[in-house]
Amino acid sequence: MTSRTQILTGARRLIDRDGWEKLTIRGLAGEIGIGATTLYHHVRDKEDLLFLLIHEYAEQIPHPDLPSEPRERIIAAATAIHDALAAWPWAAEVLTTDGFIARLGDSALWLVETIVAGAIDHGCTPEQAVHVFRSLWYYMVGEILVRAHSARTRANNERPDYIDDFISSLDSSQLPRLAALGDQWASMAWRDTYPQALRAFVDGLLAQALASTGQPPQVRVMPEPPAAPPASAS
Repeated sequence: MTSRTQILTGARRLIDRDGWEKLTIRGLAGEIGIGATTLYHHVRDKEDLLFLLIHEYAEQIPHPDLPSEPRERIIAAATAIHDALAAWPWAAEVLTTDGFIARLGDSALWLVETIVAGAIDHGCTPEQAVHVFRSLWYYMVGEILVRAHSARTRANNERPDYIDDFISSLDSSQLPRLAALGDQWASMAWRDTYPQALRAFVDGLLAQALASTGQPPQVRVMPEPPAAPPASAS
């Protein structure tokens, strides 16, 4: 008997070794020693397999204790999503298509719910709250993918020294600020500023949403944050 655990373990092993882009149903069947036809009884296609992996991973994400203040709840949930995907950056790449939310389980959706509810409790309309989540999602995924791709370059000893050389060679009469940075550019660009930038981004999104309605924040403090859904037994 072929179990779901066997299938997902084999798929993770192949992704870790070759990357998610090279994962195939036929290759996975060979990896776990079954026929491709048998594997198709468990998964419809490669996309289905990838989302099963993501779903299982999301069920294991520890949910943060939620503060009562709406802005802080948004930041806590966004940080939890970011940190989980940063540990599994290929999943962020799979989730870059709009509409992915329909493929998520309750555990991941709880974090999305927390962000949307936090924006509404801060005074945003439901439409504005969705825009807050969508904007944060784009920022999170972009930051994760850029860092993951840069890390792979560094791991392969493809150091981006050429960037420092390029900046240093700029015409200071035309681009004085960039030219002055010289060999500092790469080290500055590599610094992890996500926590500070996330807070600034959340503040800007909330302020912009409320300014468009001409209303001050109508902050609703949540006495008891909703409990995270229980972890899946599968």
